[in-house]
Amino acid sequence: MSKGLVGKRAEIEIASLALGDQIEAEWLPLLGITYDPKNDILEIALDGLDHLISRPQDLYIDDSAGVLSSFEVIDGDGVSQIVQLREPLLLPAPPATAD
Repeated sequence: MSKGLVGKRAEIEIASLALGDQIEAEWLPLLGITYDPKNDILEIALDGLDHLISRPQDLYIDDSAGVLSSFEVIDGDGVSQIVQLREPLLLPAPPATAD
């Protein structure tokens, strides 16, 4: 699954009663997602940020129309980590200049 997500942009929101809602990352390129069973940590690697989720308990996926658009991970403390995904914005190539 992680290989198909590489290059997408990701926004990570953390939500809990104690913290409220906080944006951890805004639309950074996704580098990968890994799980370390020895330390029970889910890592979401973004360009410039490694978001670690300790003791993940539940995973909810939104794959409307067969495309993964977001997922939510509830950690061992009951904190919700919501990851939204989107395709990167592709800008048109600059016009060729005449010499």
